[in-house]
Amino acid sequence: MPLQVSDYSWQQTKTAVFLSLPLKGVCVRDADVFCTENYLKVNFPPFLFEAFLYAPIDDASSKAKIGNDTVVFTLYKKEAAMWETLSLTGVDKEMLQKIREKSILQAQERAKEAIEAKATAKREDQKYALDAMMKIEEEERKKIEDMKENERIKATKELEAWKECQRKAEEQKRIQREEKLRQKEKQIEEERKNLKHKSLPRNSSRYLATKGRNLENIFSEKLKEDSIPAPRSVGSIKINFTPRVFPTALRESQVAEEEEWLHKQAEARRAMNTDIPELCDLKEEEKNPEWLKDKGNKLFATENYLAAINAYNLAIRLNNKIPLLYLNRAACHLKLKNLHKAIEDSSKALELLTPPVADNANARMKAHVRRGTAFCELELYVEGLQDYEAALKIDPSNKVIQNDAEEIRNVIQGTELKP
Repeated sequence: MPLQVSDYSWQQTKTAVFLSLPLKGVCVRDADVFCTENYLKVNFPPFLFEAFLYAPIDDASSKAKIGNDTVVFTLYKKEAAMWETLSLTGVDKEMLQKIREKSILQAQERAKEAIEAKATAKREDQKYALDAMMKIEEEERKKIEDMKENERIKATKELEAWKECQRKAEEQKRIQREEKLRQKEKQIEEERKNLKHKSLPRNSSRYLATKGRNLENIFSEKLKEDSIPAPRSVGSIKINFTPRVFPTALRESQVAEEEEWLHKQAEARRAMNTDIPELCDLKEEEKNPEWLKDKGNKLFATENYLAAINAYNLAIRLNNKIPLLYLNRAACHLKLKNLHKAIEDSSKALELLTPPVADNANARMKAHVRRGTAFCELELYVEGLQDYEAALKIDPSNKVIQNDAEEIRNVIQGTELKP
């Protein structure tokens, strides 16, 4: 049983109480001080000091200073008045026990409120940091889009200028051809006149009158003969037919499936960036985004998440329009606790999974669940619950998602504290 300390001293003013308590040779680190507005206790084994204060104090602003084998308290009164005694007198043990228990409950409530306030402040800070990061990324994305638009406008202007130059060059060539044709016609006309004067007799006007039409016909026929081009030389033309991509006969092939496959391969080749250094040592089939996605899935199954992320990264650089690449990479980031990256990849997958149809419902549900899980790991439970509710709209009968959503609601409502 601890020894009660009675050799203490205290003084007061109308607004404060000054209490000095000797530690009796006990180490300062062993002293435990507990104070509320009506109760003060100092426990330094084997000694114990306990005081049920005469009137309430402001325990938030009161102070305790430990040093030189003494504890000095400065207790500020809630109401300015002089106390008759430091501790209550003439009170039975049952009342003192109630005061003690009430003081402990008040201290516990304040500690709980402080913890909740700290957790709330932490969540707000994290949400603000996330919003700031997303805002910066949105500004960067907008900046890149603006740069692309400016480059497109510039390229369009250059193309229009080139077309205008080509048009002017064609117009100039046409004018030159017309000019040459007029000169040639003029020269032919002059030659015809000269031949006409040479062939006519000088003293025969009758001959001129009767034969004029025949001469004109002769010269016109000569001009027509001169304008006829020479026959083309004999030659041979070699024709090469493009080989069929699929070796099967056309009547045995599936034309629709083959056309779809060729279309996807063409899109993959157009999207492929040949300047990527990682492609130098790969085989041709290993440069296919679908092959890289399958490789990443196998690495994820063996829990080699970093290698899986590398495979998905290269596949995205080859083709950034495949939503499953972002969805699978988000799962890897969740395993590695890269929560912000998981949120970003899940959002990108949802952006690509449009329009929402039955074929992509399962992928959209997974994207909402993974983004909601990342939000909850960041203690952003409201945002996480929104994603889980969106997943439930897609698959209302999923019991696992229903249970997880209910747990998040309990955390938000305070009925269950996250450990």
